[in-house]
Amino acid sequence: MDEKLLTLNEITKIVGFKKSTIYKFIKNKDFPKPIKIGKSSRWPLSAITKWINHYKEQSMI
Repeated sequence: MDEKLLTLNEITKIVGFKKSTIYKFIKNKDFPKPIKIGKSSRWPLSAITKWINHYKEQSMI
């Protein structure tokens, strides 16, 4: 299965948070950890979608 890997810049546009906020979420284990490819960090689109859906469901409770 081919899955798109997102850059941090792409993620900031999708979720609407600054880079520093995303890294704070990662540190607090509230955001998916990146996959390291050399010095680059990438996130699977499915992990970001799952994260968004989790918080979307939580807000509907």
